[in-house]
Amino acid sequence: METAEFIQVLDREGRALADAAAGAGTDAKVPTCPGWQVRDLLRHTGMVHRWAGSFVAEGRTEYHPGEGEPDLDGSELLEWFREGHRRLVDTLTTAPPDVACWHFLPAPSPLAFWARRQAHETAVHRADADSAQGRTPEDSARSLPAAFAADGIDELLSGFHARGRSKVRSGKPRVLRVRATDLEEDAVWTVRLSPEPPVTERTADGHADCEINGPAARLYLALWNRLPFPAVTGDTSLATLWRENSAVTWS
Repeated sequence: METAEFIQVLDREGRALADAAAGAGTDAKVPTCPGWQVRDLLRHTGMVHRWAGSFVAEGRTEYHPGEGEPDLDGSELLEWFREGHRRLVDTLTTAPPDVACWHFLPAPSPLAFWARRQAHETAVHRADADSAQGRTPEDSARSLPAAFAADGIDELLSGFHARGRSKVRSGKPRVLRVRATDLEEDAVWTVRLSPEPPVTERTADGHADCEINGPAARLYLALWNRLPFPAVTGDTSLATLWRENSAVTWS
């Protein structure tokens, strides 16, 4: 996917998130994020939007922790979220392609990284907002293009869980395969688990101890722990290992 396509997804998903949050109300519980209410979801995602946008808008070349979450609620919080989302979309749209700024996963450029990362951040949290309004994650998955979902799987497996901070590890070498069944044959990831961080390859070659498969959008939300896995074959303990250890948290 191109950077402009990610920005379009970010724009659409952020507006959908705000609409779902407004429909649910800021007191509503978020079933996909136990312990959260919609106000927590809006505060977190809005903070991340501003944090991400600041690197691009200000050309920050070093990490900074952001400004924290606001003490807002109700309509004021919704307006704050919408304004920050709009600012992020505008920042990414107007930034020069060669903008230099800090980013934390491999990417063709910093701008490509932030457009991709914030599109996926927002899409997953839009599913959270949907759940607060009574929709199921399966419903949310139906609105996600398969190609975008597959890209999100790749970002999660080859990006986040290639880092040293990943806790998805096994005492002895094991192989987990993830297969999107509604895309071409190369939409397959082989994840090699060991006491070290996982190593992921885009291949279906070789033996796998466990395979998780299903439509790309359902797999995407399942790997982000918003849905049960569509189908698991082989050693199901590896699917459990993923479920219990794969959470990506803000720090």
